Amino acid sequence: MSARFLGRTALITLLPALAACTLSSATTNVVSASVGQPAESTETGQYEQVRQAQIRPEIWPELGATPLNPAIEAQIDAIMAKMTLEQKVGQTIQADSASVTPEEVKQYRLGSVLSGGNSAPGPLPYADAQTWLNVADQYWEASTDTDGVEVAIPIIWGIDAVHGHTNLLGATVFPHNVGLGAARDPDLIERIMQVTAKELVVSGHDWTFAPTLAVPRDDRWGRGYEGFSEEPGIVVSYSDRIVEGLQGAFGSDDFLASGRVLSAAKHYVGDGATDGGRDQGDASITEEELRDIHALGYLPALEAQVQTVMVSFSSWQDIKMTGNRALITDVLKGRMNFNGFVVSDWNAHGQIPGCSNTDCPEAFNAGIDMFMAPDSWRGLYETQLAHARSGRISMERLDDAVRRILRVKLHYDLFNRGAPSTRAGAGDTSLLATAEHKAIAREAVRKSLVLLKNNNQTLPLAANQTVLVVGDGADSIAKASGGWTLSWQGGSHSNDEFPGGQSILDAIREAVQASGGTVIFDEDASGSHDADVVIAVYGEESYAEFQGDRPHLDWSDGAFDTAMLSKYREQGMPVVSVFLSGRPMWVNPEINASDAFVAAFLPGSEGGGVSDLLFQREPGFDFTGKLSFSWPRTADQATLNVGDEGYDPLFAFGYGLSYATTAQVAELSEVSGIDPNASSSGDVLFAGGQTPNPWSLYGIVGGTQTRLNSSSWDGGALVFSGYDRLAQEDSLQIEWRETSPLVRIASHAPVDFTRQSNGDMELAFFVRKTGDASTTLSVALGCETLAECGGGLSVPVTNGEWQEVRLSLACFKERGANLGAFSTGLLLASSAPASIGISDIRIAPDIDASKTCGA
Repeated sequence: MSARFLGRTALITLLPALAACTLSSATTNVVSASVGQPAESTETGQYEQVRQAQIRPEIWPELGATPLNPAIEAQIDAIMAKMTLEQKVGQTIQADSASVTPEEVKQYRLGSVLSGGNSAPGPLPYADAQTWLNVADQYWEASTDTDGVEVAIPIIWGIDAVHGHTNLLGATVFPHNVGLGAARDPDLIERIMQVTAKELVVSGHDWTFAPTLAVPRDDRWGRGYEGFSEEPGIVVSYSDRIVEGLQGAFGSDDFLASGRVLSAAKHYVGDGATDGGRDQGDASITEEELRDIHALGYLPALEAQVQTVMVSFSSWQDIKMTGNRALITDVLKGRMNFNGFVVSDWNAHGQIPGCSNTDCPEAFNAGIDMFMAPDSWRGLYETQLAHARSGRISMERLDDAVRRILRVKLHYDLFNRGAPSTRAGAGDTSLLATAEHKAIAREAVRKSLVLLKNNNQTLPLAANQTVLVVGDGADSIAKASGGWTLSWQGGSHSNDEFPGGQSILDAIREAVQASGGTVIFDEDASGSHDADVVIAVYGEESYAEFQGDRPHLDWSDGAFDTAMLSKYREQGMPVVSVFLSGRPMWVNPEINASDAFVAAFLPGSEGGGVSDLLFQREPGFDFTGKLSFSWPRTADQATLNVGDEGYDPLFAFGYGLSYATTAQVAELSEVSGIDPNASSSGDVLFAGGQTPNPWSLYGIVGGTQTRLNSSSWDGGALVFSGYDRLAQEDSLQIEWRETSPLVRIASHAPVDFTRQSNGDMELAFFVRKTGDASTTLSVALGCETLAECGGGLSVPVTNGEWQEVRLSLACFKERGANLGAFSTGLLLASSAPASIGISDIRIAPDIDASKTCGA
């Protein structure tokens, strides 16, 4: 590629040429990029050889290098000349605000602080502007205190403002990206990001971890709603506009000026390609697919001079991206000439083989410049410092990382920006959810709605009639906003927590009452009503990240009986469904029961955008949204993407009706495609070395829960590794170094074992002692803590041979387990430091009804 990037349109036309280049060079110039160092012994422990990634650099787009600013580079030289080794190491570490004090920021001279989805100051997962600002000033003042150092370097404070600044009370909540992709409007996207930047300044934040440039290819993935489309062209058309909306246009006086914040392109690269739609999983795709689908969106962002890039939790071809030197250093920093800094994700470095959350030179040597080490930062600082002193991390690598971090801070003019509270707009809550901001959000809602069905041109509705509104999404701004809203998982918040926001129900009332009509609200559709039309608002419960991973796309929710919709129609009342979801889902029965069906995705806090189109509140309003994700014909079409061989969706990519469309949607098949005899009930919790959907494996140490994406994890007091029983690593070895840690297998959504517990069924697994010490395991099922189940059932482990353990589900019920709706499928504790192997955890028929429940 020529010296500068060719632009979005040229990029799309370039794809065939890239593919041709790939074919012609498929067997030449293979580069093996080491992602670690040879095994060696150091004062901090043993290190194993990390697997290498093989890439062909010449097939990747080459971006021309942006000339560095000589004045800024001279400033960096002057600053680094005054920095101690300890300061340099501190700059490479980011701590979470819930786990670090201002005094510690000063003591360790940390480079950054972040606030995770639940880490706002105070008792709530979110905070008001003044509370945020007070803490921002404290961190700033601590970081700029020159006591004991020749030069002090201000921190940058980051947060996930992924659809507005949604951890700030009163901020504008925009639609999630899954809906914005349907808008096909780059200008709108830039305006949304300008608003987000302005509202971030109010709370004193410098940096948002956005844009998400994933191209989700499996709709079961719990982060799918953070992506704009299954097709990279839409991502390409948005990525530079997002960066410019946040940072300003590079080369202009507005670049990173007052009212602008730093941007982070994430999650580099291939997070939308993981097998089975498993969050933090492995993408077993080819290098060409990785480049041509999943890397494309980064190119315009890099051209727009995005200042930071966040690396993905996930793996490519079984190599964790956080440790993938080939793709971070050789491609991103080399071929693409990225000269900002690279940050990792939340303790993602600890997932690299041979690493732990507090010790991972492999990630740093692979090209990570700043570790996101939320609660592990102190231990990581100590090991980073030791590695720098021993030479395991070279001074050249450390200086490169520090130079990159300082370059970003100087571009942001951080040294002259002043304390957060002194900046223009800081603490000014009149800048939050202004009329202009709300109008942009409402426009975004209108443009993101996709009309899937409008038989007999049911929409638009006349507002001067009696309207029955049903469904739990109608009067819940939280449900309409999804995850990453006020808290990490969202959903559990009242409308009072969205000052200035408007629920869909209130927006319907506003429209109907203004025209002399009447609104009846019956959330669970339990009453008998006489209305002219029914509007049903329902959909997925809120979720974020891996807690949204699903085994299939069949939507079902016991909170609302959609069968009632058919009864309304039988009574002569047309039904309009407004479906809230973070992804396309199999809802054929609901579509059949509706005269009109709107895919609203996750519209956010401006419900007026929904009512605008239901009632065509202005003559120019109409449905313009077009699907950016293919809508499944069956519930097992999770990996259906435009361009696939045999592409056969229910509603194709780009589908979307308008009021004028006269085409009718015929009766749809209600056969989901899911095998009713398949083990979708979660009867298998662990097999073949993996936790199948819907289960995930967690280690809990010191009250902090860590989700494992592989069988290798060192949590300090608790260590997991693969172990052999019948096949290679088909089992799990668990080492308790202390007695307090817990092992948990849990589901992202409630599981119902009522059927299993009503019969003669047992929790069965194989266990053996693998170390010298014996122990007694405490085993609980259906309880969030052991105490809830009376301490659990006791299982002595004294034999060095595999033994099968079978515990009746009735015994767990006797101990207090709720097996009708629970998320914890297994909770294990050890009575003493010990090492055990465990295998084949499942619900199985009771083969010994005479057994007692034990201790």
